Amino acid sequence: MNEGHNDMDRNSSTHEIVVLGGGYAGMMAAARLARRCRRMPVRITLVNPSEWFTERLRTHQLAAGEALRAHGIADVFAGTAVTFRRAAATSIDPDGRVVTLDDGSTLAYDTLVYALGSRTDTASVPGVADHALTLDAPDRVRERLAELSADGAGTVTVVGAGLTGIEAATEIAESHPALTVTLLGAEEPGTMMGTRARAHLGRALDRLGIERRTGVRVEKVLPGGVDLTSGEHLPSDLTLWTAGVRVSPLAASSGIATDDAGLVLTDATLRSVSHPEIYAVGDAASIRQAWGQVHGTCQSGIPTGAYVGDTIARRLRGRRVRPFRFGYFHQPVSLGRADAVVQFTRADDSPTRWCLTGGAAVRYKESVSGSPLWSFRMSRRFNVPVTISKGGRATRAAATD
Repeated sequence: MNEGHNDMDRNSSTHEIVVLGGGYAGMMAAARLARRCRRMPVRITLVNPSEWFTERLRTHQLAAGEALRAHGIADVFAGTAVTFRRAAATSIDPDGRVVTLDDGSTLAYDTLVYALGSRTDTASVPGVADHALTLDAPDRVRERLAELSADGAGTVTVVGAGLTGIEAATEIAESHPALTVTLLGAEEPGTMMGTRARAHLGRALDRLGIERRTGVRVEKVLPGGVDLTSGEHLPSDLTLWTAGVRVSPLAASSGIATDDAGLVLTDATLRSVSHPEIYAVGDAASIRQAWGQVHGTCQSGIPTGAYVGDTIARRLRGRRVRPFRFGYFHQPVSLGRADAVVQFTRADDSPTRWCLTGGAAVRYKESVSGSPLWSFRMSRRFNVPVTISKGGRATRAAATD
């Protein structure tokens, strides 16, 4: 795909790039832009409501009581062309190319990177927002767990048997052995994994004493428990909700083309199909590959950010741009601090016959899912590879010019 023109006249005034969102994808996009545009008349502004970078892959550890080092976003980009603004975007005028922030100020942009990510869906089931806790606020979960442990007993219900729910349930059960932990979901834990990986997962849940309730759905969350659609009531001193996510409504309310879930519809180079000066990355983007739809994970989010940072710089120089290519490679899942399972996958995230378990899986997961801060910092100076797989044959056809 050849654009055939520069997006920026080299003699023009400064090109303004605004990155909305300081999660994995937004941070990586800003880091790549800092390197790729360092000798160009470009100004990069990263906007995020918190001054701290949140390692969402580790929020279950924070919730269970582990102390992790905090990382200031401004510190990560010290000495680069990236300016950090602590604020939240309240509206986007895509025709005027202006973002309004919650402090009343505005930011004009020539190019916008939309990286607002996702949060736990607390609106789909009555009572969740009022009576359940989520990993979006791990400090509140940690405080409640400490209260229950101090009492010497208590019940914790983790709703959602996906990978997030599994990691949260095992972390809590291991760090708070006096508590009774129940993992509740519509399907068996690990349904996305192969037979060997599921078997190891089941043994880990048994070892940690985690009760499983599957094939059930929550109808309502109450102060002291959950009501199931079957009519049964389950008492719970702490209900941790991990079932589903939702994205910010900002793109849709601003007139940017989105799908039914509010994800920004993108072309093959991750530009908005309605406003090509806007790029969408991570959980905020609706991205299609030849094998199907990309779903939001850190594994896919960081590569989208790196790709967009590189692609914007290439377009500004009038260089050739190839479509985004990505394929899943693995599903690393921690099962407490001393155990894990890693299911290796095909490009479409379906399981292969290969997996790692136990100590080998712990070491592997830590090597690939550890803190991304080093890659952000290194990407400011070098071409750091962040995509494990581009999908091979499953995506090659989509990458032809």
